[in-house]
Amino acid sequence: MSNFARLIKKCTSLSLGLLLAGCTQSHAQPTDKQPWFLGFGAPDYMEVWIETADVVDVRERVFRRAGAGIASVRRPHDNQGTPVGWPDSPGSGAGRDVIGAGLPRLIYVRWQSLAEPQTYEAYIVISESAREIMRKPEKAFCRADGKWITDYRDDIGIGLAPGGIAKVWLGGPCLKAIEITRVEGSVVKRGPYQGENGGRYALPLSPESKAYIDKFGIPYGSW
Repeated sequence: MSNFARLIKKCTSLSLGLLLAGCTQSHAQPTDKQPWFLGFGAPDYMEVWIETADVVDVRERVFRRAGAGIASVRRPHDNQGTPVGWPDSPGSGAGRDVIGAGLPRLIYVRWQSLAEPQTYEAYIVISESAREIMRKPEKAFCRADGKWITDYRDDIGIGLAPGGIAKVWLGGPCLKAIEITRVEGSVVKRGPYQGENGGRYALPLSPESKAYIDKFGIPYGSW
């Protein structure tokens, strides 16, 4: 059985009541809306490579590799960064629009925590209450152009941290991000790329990140 088949089986068994309840409700975004955005970030210096982020939408369609690649991360020189905890209103991170998908009910992420190094996976259930937030229009003031607009929290930002932590926010271009869930992932025992790359990770740590971690370590428990 493939990883993603196990994902669907696992989520269905754990969340059957939630999913059945969601089937009776409308899942349509406003017809004039653009696709929702999926992005990834990491605490300062705690570099991350996403092997895959796969999405199951509310119509049970699977979008494989809706996200992949390097997560957004700051690497201030001279150890001036602050990797402990999360910002009050983090951005959406590095990512892209999930084109053609309905609103998400499940996101599977498998990533390499290059700071440790270690490989993790996490199953993130997006609740109906979170989808309602994504559907709801809000009046927002955009400082960039000084105008009031109608905006949506249709940007999903996922913060990935050492120890397998995944924290999820909803935001919009002119709206403050709000936290919707936190998940503790599990170690992928076969290692990076599910054991198909000889144990090699995607990238080496940058000199700035390596210098910080060598001096201060990794602040486990702060995320």
